[in-house]
Amino acid sequence: MYDKIYSAVQSVDDFVWGWWMIILLLGTHVFLTLRTGFIQRKTIMKGIPLSVSKEEGADGEVSQFGALATALASTIGTGNIIGVGTAIALGGPGAVLWCWLTGVFGIATKYAESLIAVKYRVKTPDGRMQGGAMYALERGLNLKWLGMIFSVFAGCASFGIGCATQVNAIAEVCNTNLGIDPWIVGVVIAVLTAFVIFGGIKSIASVCEKLVPFMALFYVIGCIIILGINHEYIIPTVTTICRLAFADQGAVVGGLVGGGLRYAIQYGVARGLFSNESGMGSAPIAAAAARTKNPVRQALVSSTGTFWDTVVVCLMTGLVLVSTMLKNPDLLSTVDNGGQLTTMAFSQIPYFGPFILVVGIITFAYSTILGWAYYGERCVEYFAGKFGLIPYRVLYIAVALIAPVLALDLVWLIADILNALMAIPNLIAVLLLSPVIVKETKKYVNNLDAVDDTPIPVVETGIGNSKK
Repeated sequence: MYDKIYSAVQSVDDFVWGWWMIILLLGTHVFLTLRTGFIQRKTIMKGIPLSVSKEEGADGEVSQFGALATALASTIGTGNIIGVGTAIALGGPGAVLWCWLTGVFGIATKYAESLIAVKYRVKTPDGRMQGGAMYALERGLNLKWLGMIFSVFAGCASFGIGCATQVNAIAEVCNTNLGIDPWIVGVVIAVLTAFVIFGGIKSIASVCEKLVPFMALFYVIGCIIILGINHEYIIPTVTTICRLAFADQGAVVGGLVGGGLRYAIQYGVARGLFSNESGMGSAPIAAAAARTKNPVRQALVSSTGTFWDTVVVCLMTGLVLVSTMLKNPDLLSTVDNGGQLTTMAFSQIPYFGPFILVVGIITFAYSTILGWAYYGERCVEYFAGKFGLIPYRVLYIAVALIAPVLALDLVWLIADILNALMAIPNLIAVLLLSPVIVKETKKYVNNLDAVDDTPIPVVETGIGNSKK
């Protein structure tokens, strides 16, 4: 029975992540890159310094860095570790290049979706900021029905990409390396998550501001050590990744079979989106809560998340894994999935390798759980109102509790499908609102201290209440 269900879900996943979705996603990335005048340059030159600056006297609930940290918390997750390994296992080493390119061009889409999230955000009567693709669709395009569709898909996706896959990964790594029973992990994660998410965005942002810099630096240092150990294979690794990214046939590298050009692109792009979420419409929900003088200022800050997540962290993971494959071809016969490949790579570091991997997965995954809890809440509140928050939080914690015993391969597939379904309305929003994005960019990009004094409407959330 399980095999039939898995096969059916796999068929749906193959359809939604067919060439049409890949073209839509990458096409949007390239289109917005050109429309914004290669905003990636501004992201690196101006966005990074802005992300650590203080914003005084602006509307919002959290600092610019707090919003970025919350977004990074949700994007830097198991997709950066296990997800990249899975992409390589299913699509071959060439998937790394497509994952990376998705991130490079995806910076423009993250910028665009964050800009319209801030521009069209609203405020609740109790002073909380609400924003994201649903409000951009409603207020910018008068397509509230499509905003509803986005919020439903995103709310459902939070249980998969944000919770189940992350808790499952923590349980697996703790059981394998520390011998801790998965049920214990589920209980601990559920309790810790409950303490934080019931405090709202300020509580979540406070934890993420402290956790994200530590976990990213800790993991990157581990990757640098492994690349030092594998230094002789770095150039062959880059050559192999670039060559197999365009291979027509399934390529064999040390015994690990890739799926050819289609699967290299499919799994590279899918895991790239899973990792950096550019085009998915999730991170802008956090951006909308930031204190910022104008939409462009926060959009630049938010787009740095894709740079750190995919251009840096995912690339380093890919180099680590492929160089390990080339160095240890005989051991690949014992590798069945991306998680085992990642474990093999980090075991090269004497004594501390498994510890670095365990800490990396636990911190990456837990931060993602917190970030996506906030995204899910905002989406649920959009269509169900404030009264939907408590039931959502209880269900989210319940999923965290049972996630350690769920079938991870099926959960990953379902998460992939939901990612694509929520991305479609969001991509429609950024494409149709691209003239607004270009206009706002020209207005503020060279005058980032200018204040946008457009009043933020105060609305009641829920069906029939939100209005222009």
